[in-house]
Amino acid sequence: MKSYSCKHCKKSLSNLSHCKQHERTHTGEKSYTCKHCQKSFNQLAHCKRHEKTHTGEKPYTCKHCNKSFDQLASCRQHERTHTGEKPYTCKHCKKSFNQLAHCKQHERTHTGEKPYTCKHCNKSFNQLANCRQNERTHIGEKPYTCKHCKKSFNQLALCKEHERTHTGEKPYTCKHCNKSFNQLGNCQRHERMHTDGKPYTCKYCKKLFTQSCNCREHEERHARVSSLKQKQHDHCCLKSRRDHQEQAATLSGKKSCVLSSLTEENSSQVESLTCWICLKEFSSEACVIQHIDEHMRLT
Repeated sequence: MKSYSCKHCKKSLSNLSHCKQHERTHTGEKSYTCKHCQKSFNQLAHCKRHEKTHTGEKPYTCKHCNKSFDQLASCRQHERTHTGEKPYTCKHCKKSFNQLAHCKQHERTHTGEKPYTCKHCNKSFNQLANCRQNERTHIGEKPYTCKHCKKSFNQLALCKEHERTHTGEKPYTCKHCNKSFNQLGNCQRHERMHTDGKPYTCKYCKKLFTQSCNCREHEERHARVSSLKQKQHDHCCLKSRRDHQEQAATLSGKKSCVLSSLTEENSSQVESLTCWICLKEFSSEACVIQHIDEHMRLT
């Protein structure tokens, strides 16, 4: 099979038009212009897709629920949410996906590949969308505008999510009780309540959680208790050393001098003995540790 090589990076492609399209990513050439707003694109398909946002044209209809789409690929992708079809399989772990892009993105978690680089800070990304999003943080660009209140966003997903607050649309439905949500993440979190799904595990005590944020918060408490216990250990070591030096000072007649030095050393380590969870104060670190351990057993 004949292959075509990019003249900028020598990447090989099987199709001449794909090669030309790829070369434009190097040159920045945008040959196709929207006839409604003059915005330019490096691919004709992208230009045509954009023009439909002006006309509202949605020629593709889901055969299961009659929802309409402006792109055939989006329609096919949506139909798979009805059938459960996942035709794309990771070549490393055999996990399946209903979108090719999601499969490719997942495979990069195995290979560590990050082919997209920010042109402002040279940070690399495994997804083009994430790279573009990062670039917008440098220039402050917010190209996505709510069609109801004209508020602008730097991510299309955030814009769509915001628009649902105007329309009340809740496209994500729990498969157990048919409750609807306007965000996929909220729907997935709700579904775990039915199955008792707790995919997040504390790395210290193996306790399970339904949400990653709750798991992280729980782990932070472990880390703080561990830090306090280390401080208690250090304090005990200091006290033992101080007692030993007091005895030695008594024998040598230099007790007052040593005590003065040790008092300064010890006072520098005194910190607020307050529980960060309920703000209760204690007279010793041992009491704080015991109290926080009680909190941990309740969380």
